[in-house]
Formats: sequence, C-alpha cells, structure tokens
Amino acid sequence: MREIILGTAGHVDHGKTSLIRALTGIETDRLKEEKKRGITIELGFAHLDLSCGHRLGIVDVPGHEKFIRNMVAGAAGMDMVAFIIAADEGIMPQTIEHFDICKLLGVKDGLIILTKKDMVEPEWLEMVEEEVREFFKDSFLEEAPILAVSSTTGEGIEAVKQTLDDKVKSIDFQEEYGPFRLAVDRVFSMKGFGTVITGTSLSGRISVGRELMFYPGELNAKIRGIQVHGRDVEVIEAGHRTAVNLQGIEKEEIRRGDMAATPGSMTSSIRLDCRFHYLASADKKLKNRTQVRVHVGTREILGRVILMETDTVTPGSDANIQLLLQEPVAAWPGDHYVIRSYSPINTIGGGIIYNNAPGKRKRTVERDRAHNTKIFALYRSGTPEEKLLLFLEESGFTGIVADELATRLGIFGKKLKKLLQQPISTGKIVVVESDSQRFVAATVLEKLTSKIQKLLSVYHKENPLKSGLAKEELRSQLKPKVDQKLFNYALNYLSKKGKIIQEEAEVKLAGHEVTLQVDEQAMRERISNLYLDAGLKPPNLKDVLVKFNQFPEAQIRQVIDLLLQDGEIKKINEALYFHAIVLDRLQDQLIDFIKKEGEIDAPRFKNMTGLTRKFSIPLLEYFDRIKLTIRIEDRRVLRKG
Repeated sequence: MREIILGTAGHVDHGKTSLIRALTGIETDRLKEEKKRGITIELGFAHLDLSCGHRLGIVDVPGHEKFIRNMVAGAAGMDMVAFIIAADEGIMPQTIEHFDICKLLGVKDGLIILTKKDMVEPEWLEMVEEEVREFFKDSFLEEAPILAVSSTTGEGIEAVKQTLDDKVKSIDFQEEYGPFRLAVDRVFSMKGFGTVITGTSLSGRISVGRELMFYPGELNAKIRGIQVHGRDVEVIEAGHRTAVNLQGIEKEEIRRGDMAATPGSMTSSIRLDCRFHYLASADKKLKNRTQVRVHVGTREILGRVILMETDTVTPGSDANIQLLLQEPVAAWPGDHYVIRSYSPINTIGGGIIYNNAPGKRKRTVERDRAHNTKIFALYRSGTPEEKLLLFLEESGFTGIVADELATRLGIFGKKLKKLLQQPISTGKIVVVESDSQRFVAATVLEKLTSKIQKLLSVYHKENPLKSGLAKEELRSQLKPKVDQKLFNYALNYLSKKGKIIQEEAEVKLAGHEVTLQVDEQAMRERISNLYLDAGLKPPNLKDVLVKFNQFPEAQIRQVIDLLLQDGEIKKINEALYFHAIVLDRLQDQLIDFIKKEGEIDAPRFKNMTGLTRKFSIPLLEYFDRIKLTIRIEDRRVLRKG
C-alpha cells in the first residue's frame, strides 16, 4: 500500500524531534553529536500507524541554518508537512526559509503545530496563533489546522494524531505503477550485508531480486533485501521510507543524491530547462550566469542560472531559465528544485523542471529570446504530443529512441505507445529503426531530403559528365553528420517519391543524364582509341592529361571517369588504365595458360605477355583483385568457380 510521507519543517530548537518522539515513541536523533548538542544534524526517520489503517512515514529534518542542505534533501518526496513553530518564540528565520523551500518543492498539504504550549500563557498562545495565521496567508497552509501541543506533558498529541488520520483518510491512494525511483539520502555498509541505501521512493514499485540503476553514473546493482520501517518486505511502493540492501556494487560507488531507478528510466544531463521563482526575500536582482547551488532530489550541485529572455530577474518575480550544472543530474520533467546562493548561502528560489535534457539555447539577440519564450510557453501549456514533437525537432538528425523519449516526457509503457499512435499514423513523425523504435520528426526528414537534393543538384551542375555521386561521399557532405540508417531511410524515401535514382553505390537526381558536348564526344573517342591502340603498354595517366591539355584537366578526368563507368576502360591503379577489350583478351590468354600448365608465376607471365615488371606485376595483382586468380607463395592458380 502506498504510504504518505510527512516531513517536518521549522526553526532550530522548536521541538520537531521531541514532537516525533511524543507521536511515535521513536528517537530520530541517532548521531552522538546530535545527542551531545541537542539539535538535529542529519535526517531522522520514524513512522506512525494511524487508526484508518495506513502507516505514515515521517522525516525529521534539521532546523539549524547550517544544515539547510540536509533539510532540502529530506523535503524531497514529502507529501505533506508538519510545520513546527515554538509557541514561546513564534516566527523565526528558519521558519521563513523552510516555508519557502516547501513552496518551491511543490508541497501542497500539511498542518501547523505550535509546540511548547506548556511554556506560555493562553493570551500569548492566542497572539502567536494570530501571527502564524497571518504568516501563512495566501499559501497552501492558509486553511491548515493549527494545533497547540506540549511534547513534555503530552497535551494535544492525540489531537495531532487524529488530524493526521483525517487527512490521510481523505487522500486518493490510486497509484500508477510506472518506473521505480528512489532518491538516495544515505549510503553505508553493514557487516554481513554489504551496501545499504536509504531514501524515499518517489514513484512506481520494485521487488527483491530486481535490478536497480544508479544515476547519473548508470551503475547496476541487484536488490538483495528490503526493509520498510525496520521490517523485511518483498516490495517497495511509492511513498515508502525504505532501506535497500544491494549486491554487485560497493558503497564508494554510490553517493547521496544519486537516483536509484528502474534501468533505462532516466536521462542524465548537465542542462535543465526550468520555470524559476525568485523569492521576494532576495536582496538584489539576479544576473544572468549567476553561480548558485542547485538542489534536485537529495542532491546538491553547483551551477549557473542562464536567463532565457532577460538579463536580470527582480526579487518576487518568475523567469524562464536554463540551469547549467557542473555535474550531470537525473530528473524527470515535473520534478521540483531549490536554488541557494553560492555565498553567503541562502535560499533564493526554485521551481519546476520542464525539460530534463535540453540542448544549449541561444539568448543573445531578440529573435533567440522570442523563440525561447515560445518554447517555454509550450512547456507550460502544450499537449504531450506538442512536447513530443518539440523534443524530436530539437534532436534533429539524431532522433530519439522510444526509451529515451519516455524519460524526456515522463510518460511510459502503454501510455507512450498510445501517445505515439496519432503522430505516426498522420506522418508527423517517422520510425527510422523499428527494432529500437527510433523516431525522427517529419519536419527534420524534410530538411534532410531537401539538403540531399540540393547537394545532388550542385554536384550534377559541377560534374555534368558523371552519372551520379557516391552515397558515402554524399553522406559525408551532410552537416550535421547523419548516421547510416537515417541516411538510407532518406534515400529510400526520395526514391519512392521519384525524386532520385539509386544505382548500387551511387545516387543521382531523377532525370539527370550525362550529355557530352561535341568536343567532349570527340575526346572520349580519341582517349578510348588511345588505350585500345596501346594494347598492353598503355600511357601513364599523366601522359594522357598532357596529350589532351587543350582541355581543362577536370574535364579530361570527367571523360575518363565516364569511360570507366561505362566499362570501356578499366583502372588497374591510380596511374595505369587499360582498354577493356585488351584486358579481356589477356584474361582469356591467362586462363588458357593456367588450365594448360596448372599455374603461372611472374617470370612466366612476363614471357607470355612480353611485358616488363612495370606492367606485369600490376596486371597480376589486378587479376588477383577481381578474384580470377589466387596467389600461393610465388605462384598463381585459377580460383575455383
């Protein structure tokens, strides 16, 4: 059954840990230093079994300003908050900062608890209640119940339990079982067990024996055992506070802030497109590329805020930003984040992640900024299909495979298949590889096919005597680089449309024909006759170019290429060409000789042809190359078949 996670929040020494002890009987301060100093430093965990039958997982967070980083980690995965305010002190600095963090992380429900009731007079308590109600005005806690308690005497504790029970009973527990995710907040090693992680499961479910992948490092481990609140269980569900025993991975390979998830369900990136709220409490405008501390899940990373449409953001306002991080982070669209200033360290803002793996965005000119405004508006209010098409268009010639598309959209399994049906059937996206389900936007395919046709058109214009362009040479001219499968898909698409013709390794525009001018036709006949008359002692290519130097060299070479394409002459090496009729006669002569003698070697070939090594050795190698003969030591015999 899905659990609800209750997180605490509030200023240091306002009684968060004491309240949890009074509610559950569990001591969440486990460190020696915590007990010595009397304050919470690290996250603490407890649970409360409610009358309605549900178990409430409780996260105790530090209240001291020095441990806000740990507080933010504890708030990841929080469903509702118990906001703790000491009746004898009221609103304090960390009250404000913790509340800002809860809002930035998207917490939507909770209750307000005034502790240390036994230490104040009723009139004072009434005044504090008024102050607190005013503080939470126009927020998600505006209508939240305010309960006064004493953790020392136990007064009000049962009322807190009943309020929590009422809240949990009203929650819809329908859970969609997508991929499993758990934000790691602790990692340690236990003798006899090995590596153990703890955290709050954010989504999905997973069982003992299954594989987990740790992002962003993408390391795999197998689940050896699971505990939820100290009890061994077989399955973790969303909302569980859990400890997972792992095999196949060392403690040093995992760190706090990693995301343990179903393999292949997440994408890691150093860039995030986000909506950002700059807190009104900030003391100055935020400039573009300001260095900050970014908290995502249980992780803190240094990064910079790239403003997409402006050069500064004023306190209290919202902005579209791209976070540029020093290290990759794994997140889903819809996850929340918190930003703290680099120095001095204060919470200054946060918001929601729109795109978990965007490319670098331009912002220097007005046209770029207007484009960014359009993109972020689509993030905010676009349909899943519109976002899908955006991601595919921005991925360009690379395209996106189905698994990555799922992590980019946060939509998995049958839902993703259903989403893809319409754009595929209407031709808005094309399936380039059916096995891996790699998709490319139709607009991208259109750009690619247009580029191919333009390149062929230019090539035909510059090389009118060549029948076509080698496919690999054509692909090498495409920028950015296009992989082989998409390139072949584009060629086949153009062939079916009747735009191009593919002939083995070459491709040409439909309708392109080689047409020789009168002087070129004459040159062709003269070159052909030159090689035919020369027999087995043809001129070097350089000599041919000199002989016809009344024509441009490029034109002579094109005529020779045409003779090669038509099979009228044949290339032995870069300098040596023979007429096809001459080579055919020699081939017949060679076959007859070997059939009669059983073999031939270089000296006998020279005697048979009367040629020097200048011609005989290249010719023998040519016959090996066309698989007429095979060399065995210094002899050659006919290949079988």
